[in-house]
Amino acid sequence: MFTTSDLKKSLLLITFLFSSYFASAQFNQSAFENRIRPDSSLTNEVHFNFYNLNYVRNYEYTNDFHDGYTLYGTQLQPQIVYYAHPNLAITAGAFIRKDFGRNGVSDAKPLFSVKYHKRNLTLIFGSLEGNIQHKYIEPLYDFERTITTPIEYGTQLLVERKKFTLDAWIAWQKMIYKGDPAKEEIIGGLSTESFLIKNDDWKLSIPAQFLAFHQGGQIDVLKEIPITTMFNGATGIKLHKDINTNIKQVYTDNYIAVYKDFSPDKRRAFQGGFGLWLNAGVESKWGSLVASYWKGNNFISIKGMPLYESVSDNLYSEGLRQSSRNIVSLRYAYQKELIPHFYLDVRFEPHIDLDNTDKQLQFNHSFFLTYKQDFKLFKVKKDGR
Repeated sequence: MFTTSDLKKSLLLITFLFSSYFASAQFNQSAFENRIRPDSSLTNEVHFNFYNLNYVRNYEYTNDFHDGYTLYGTQLQPQIVYYAHPNLAITAGAFIRKDFGRNGVSDAKPLFSVKYHKRNLTLIFGSLEGNIQHKYIEPLYDFERTITTPIEYGTQLLVERKKFTLDAWIAWQKMIYKGDPAKEEIIGGLSTESFLIKNDDWKLSIPAQFLAFHQGGQIDVLKEIPITTMFNGATGIKLHKDINTNIKQVYTDNYIAVYKDFSPDKRRAFQGGFGLWLNAGVESKWGSLVASYWKGNNFISIKGMPLYESVSDNLYSEGLRQSSRNIVSLRYAYQKELIPHFYLDVRFEPHIDLDNTDKQLQFNHSFFLTYKQDFKLFKVKKDGR
């Protein structure tokens, strides 16, 4: 529970974050996104869509909640896209991941999707526009998953209007057959943003997000393992001010996040919890700087960054509980399109755990190179044309 001292610290940090000049919850992730949509100007054309992510992400951590390790490698996502109709696109391709320092391919998956798009609505069946493209905050959805588990299969509904966006999705993580020694796993969620003000200078919006995870099934042979149903959610307020000089934008994004265990047989360390996720940042020609504060209480995340949880999943301290978590970070990113279709992203993200007696500064740093481009191959000729 929050004490009077905890409340005072939180209020002081809120005041600091709102008043600081270096005042989004996360960096601009658009360079990592690869959205393919039907296009009336491309009807009956076949294209080759190529996406390549090269990554180095190193955690110099020595804490009990997030292991220290390095991810270093490359990803490829080549896809063939057939624009079958002004409102329909069909894609087929592959995902390939290679981690440097290990033999062979680290991961390989087929990609297939059917995408229907009309006006402000998009319906996707197959491989989703998922992962960080859902735009969850990091305590709910770890940015690292764009490296480790970027592919989601399921169904997705997107609504993109001027003052309202919605991403509703469901993904099947593990399907089982009769008699399998495994539980089926399904995850889904909703991410919306409603703008109260949206003009050339100011943007004021209310975001709302949730994730739900279910592990169960009726045809497996693991009846001794109980059903699991978990929920994470977040809502808050975002205020952005465009400046358009060397300083492009200042902003503050602030959320309250919640966790609830709805499993009939409760076996987790905590059955419910919450957290404050406060951010203030600036985007400039020299890069982006974000100050963040996380105040967690009995918080467990389905897909979030382990650093913010109250129960450890570390290699040597798994199961360790710490009800209250207080983390302050100051993160920097330099992002630039070096040449058309080729993007650089460099990040340095130090943090201090205020509950750690030595208050040791720890950090992770990342280096990304992303190339994505669409090439026209040919146009399908119709009978009589």
